[in-house]
Amino acid sequence: MMTLTGLTLASPRLMLAADIETLLMPGKVIEGHKKLESDCSQCHLRFRKGTQEQLCLDCHKEVSADIANSKGFHGQIDGIKNRTCKSCHSEHLGRNADIVQLDPLTFNHTKTDFHLKGAHTTIACTTCHLAGKTWSEAPSACNDCHKESDPHKGNLGSKCNDCHTPARWDRFEFDHDSTDFQLLGAHKKVRCASCHVNERYEDTPDRCNSCHAINDVHAGANGNKCETCHNEKSWDKTDFDHGDTDFPLRGKHRKVRCEACHTDPVKDKKPETECIACHRSDDAHHGNYGKQCDSCHSEKSWSTTRFDHDRKTDFALTGKHKTISCVACHQGDIQQEELSTSCLSCHAGDDVHHGQEGKACERCHQTQSWSERIVFDHDLTRFPLLGLHATAPCEECHTSAAFRDTSRSCISCHRDDDDHKSTLGTNCQQCHNPNSWSAWQFDHAEQTGFRLEGAHEDLSCKDCHTTPTEDALPATANSCNSCHRADDIHKGRFGRNCARCHNTERFSDVHIN
Repeated sequence: MMTLTGLTLASPRLMLAADIETLLMPGKVIEGHKKLESDCSQCHLRFRKGTQEQLCLDCHKEVSADIANSKGFHGQIDGIKNRTCKSCHSEHLGRNADIVQLDPLTFNHTKTDFHLKGAHTTIACTTCHLAGKTWSEAPSACNDCHKESDPHKGNLGSKCNDCHTPARWDRFEFDHDSTDFQLLGAHKKVRCASCHVNERYEDTPDRCNSCHAINDVHAGANGNKCETCHNEKSWDKTDFDHGDTDFPLRGKHRKVRCEACHTDPVKDKKPETECIACHRSDDAHHGNYGKQCDSCHSEKSWSTTRFDHDRKTDFALTGKHKTISCVACHQGDIQQEELSTSCLSCHAGDDVHHGQEGKACERCHQTQSWSERIVFDHDLTRFPLLGLHATAPCEECHTSAAFRDTSRSCISCHRDDDDHKSTLGTNCQQCHNPNSWSAWQFDHAEQTGFRLEGAHEDLSCKDCHTTPTEDALPATANSCNSCHRADDIHKGRFGRNCARCHNTERFSDVHIN
């Protein structure tokens, strides 16, 4: 290159190379590329054929962005990132050459960002794709084509598809639920213009009274929150959930007309919620039972009473107590009286024990029946029931209701069973046990100190024990002479220690040391 008076001129060699490239150009480029025809380097790099792809995308930046984001037609072509531009587009075919080569009759519009639906599938391509514009320059917003058809004159913005569909422009559907005013009941059948006057769709009043003031039979006395009682299904049918108040309606209260209780405007004064406010004349107790009528009465019927005695008092009603009338126990002012919960406070006249067993009647009796199913743990007394005693009915031992007067000695019940006729005393348990009267056990050696040996083993108790006693068995003399005095042929001359010569096997056997 050479510089002359501040101007830089290309060298003749470079200028010659450009001229040669132009002369060697295989043909003219399309009209859109005409301005690049004098500079081949805009599209071609010498000896770098593989990198020329980026030169296309440097100019066609919108195509480059579509490919990168998988948008538009180019971005949705299968395998686009592995293909070159020249695989679809060719050049140097003349000014009017079609280097796009798309067939409008077979083109798949789903490969673009604007799928054809409804009426759009029947219109000609040239309706949207205008002459002199590229395919991608076709408008996609509804208002671009339908601006003249917009009856709203742009007042509702450009998102026509919020209401309209491609099927028919004059038929529309709008999801009113997406607004702050959901259409329910009869509102679904109302024409838009009934609420949206002069096609004003924004800032439309949404209070019931703004449309229904003329229908307000309360003349505004109950405020403007109509939806509290009324619903969208029918204006003349009220639907108020009284359960949201401090006084839920139950039983017969549900059938009472509103004005029966609400004699004043609701917004000005609320009725009292105490039963007595309406039912004072129905109070058969004349105020003796206070004002909490709902403690006993229900809304189903004033004459049918119910009171949860189990939860609200310290005396749960069980058994026959459930069936007696309130006045059987509560004979005075229920607010003032304090009834005793002791059984004897009501059943003193039924106490056959005459107070001997104390006041805790429930230890034996239960509320199903005073005289039946009596349960008593005899093992907690000084006489636990063991063996056959556990099966004996109470009256066999307790001949009267004065239970504590009953003797605990065996002989008091078993005198007729005493084969010994009291000759062995009255402490029967020394030999017998409660499991069986005939099964007895007595260790004579251990319990008396006199071992039974020889002929003594076959003797019965009464052979030695002959004297009856009402106490413990007295000690019997254990010398031979005490029983064998009549058998002593020596008349006592050899003393009383017979064992020096005789043994217990047989009295006639004698041995002398």
